Amino acid sequence: MPIEQRGVDTIPDEERTSGPRDLVSILLGSNLCLGVIIFGWLPPSFGLGWWASVSAVVAGTVIGTLFTAPLALVSLRTATNLSTSSGAQFGVRGRLVGSVVGLLLALGYTALTVWIGGDVMLMVLGRLFGVPANGLSYALVYGVLAAATVTGAVYGYRVLLAMSRVLAVGMTALLLLGVLAYAPHFTTAALPDAGGYLLGSFWPTWFLAAVAAGLSGPIAFITLLGDYTRYISPARHSGRRVLHATWLGLVLGLLVPQLFGTFTAYAAHAAVDYAGPLVAASPAWYLVPLLLAATAGSVGNAGLMLYSMGLDLDAILPRASRARATSTVAVVATACVFAGHYAWNAQSAMTSFVLLLTAIGTPWAVVTLIGFVRCRGTYDADALQVFNRRSRGGIYWYRSGWNVRATASWAAGALVGLLAVSLPSYEGPLLRLTGGVDCSFLLSGLVGGLVYLLLTPAGQRAEGAPGTARPLSTDPRTPDAPSRQFEPRG
Repeated sequence: MPIEQRGVDTIPDEERTSGPRDLVSILLGSNLCLGVIIFGWLPPSFGLGWWASVSAVVAGTVIGTLFTAPLALVSLRTATNLSTSSGAQFGVRGRLVGSVVGLLLALGYTALTVWIGGDVMLMVLGRLFGVPANGLSYALVYGVLAAATVTGAVYGYRVLLAMSRVLAVGMTALLLLGVLAYAPHFTTAALPDAGGYLLGSFWPTWFLAAVAAGLSGPIAFITLLGDYTRYISPARHSGRRVLHATWLGLVLGLLVPQLFGTFTAYAAHAAVDYAGPLVAASPAWYLVPLLLAATAGSVGNAGLMLYSMGLDLDAILPRASRARATSTVAVVATACVFAGHYAWNAQSAMTSFVLLLTAIGTPWAVVTLIGFVRCRGTYDADALQVFNRRSRGGIYWYRSGWNVRATASWAAGALVGLLAVSLPSYEGPLLRLTGGVDCSFLLSGLVGGLVYLLLTPAGQRAEGAPGTARPLSTDPRTPDAPSRQFEPRG
């Protein structure tokens, strides 16, 4: 299968041959991995019992999916990825906000997947063959996973889709075997070693679990969904079918592995660490299936995240090819894996990462969705590519390529989210107004959306209305013309 040549340019309709079933396959197959499973461990590690943990994971995932899934429709209409599509609201240069957010999200989840997958691999190899858990062993395991991951990511969408189809079946079977393997030691009581509720009482801890373990899963896809739906043709598949496929793929792809993680956390009594107790509690007959799950699942999930990272870097640096950008970010992700292994506490690092990125990413998604509703899904696909062509002008040029109002709305929402977040090592000053409950996700999205609506009254022309301007110049040496010539009224 040839290496994909497309970066963030517009996909021609004849190449958009995927369908809703492919979307379900890629969202399900790529998420059945330890990098997603470990999020189900967070609620038990926070001191919650079984039913409280399950309800937190389910509630957070369902709410997050209802919010996130409509973003899939944006790239269905634009035929490019979501960060580039957000140029309709943020400007063809301002959409770099989405590229940076997407890059950080994918970087963190790639590193986490390789990190936990490599740790479980080495522990299983230690039980099976006595492989020592030293620095050299970790370097070799992480290196093998990173190499396999970058190969799939460089080859691109078609290879990753084929891999996801296999993983959707194979990993489901391995997880079902895992339920049988760990069932004899399962308990529904809170784990004593967790030391009680992490935040001191039930509801603040439950809301933290709902955000960190449940909501964070769908939010991780706010910039990723377009990587897949840009290959689906709206001429052959309705938006409703694509939306339903996105809902199904996200709910199944996130709840199945996360609830498996919650189940095994109680069965293995994994209160302060997940990988070690998971391997130690495994019966001997499940060690090989566990090894397969750690390797194949990690490569599938990290491959898709790395692919998205390559697209986001390609969007930031248009001169770089997608393959070169993917290889570059792979080096950074691998460095983060080693930093995570040697320098970070797993629970604290994961919780802080997902809460911070959720607070920063949510207002960007809200502004992008408001723009989609206002323009009724009508975009000028050619004008979205101005920055990638190193040109100027077009209806999304705004002021020198930036829509200041949209960018200010995102910044306001992100700031409020950071001030309202509750981390293991930091509590925002706005927590006093919410009774100590982490509402950073809700507040960041609400403030970002309200500021955007106030700055862009509904009576003005919606973003993306065709014909509101003409390209300024295709010559990047031409100085900017007065911004009022190219600013859409909306």
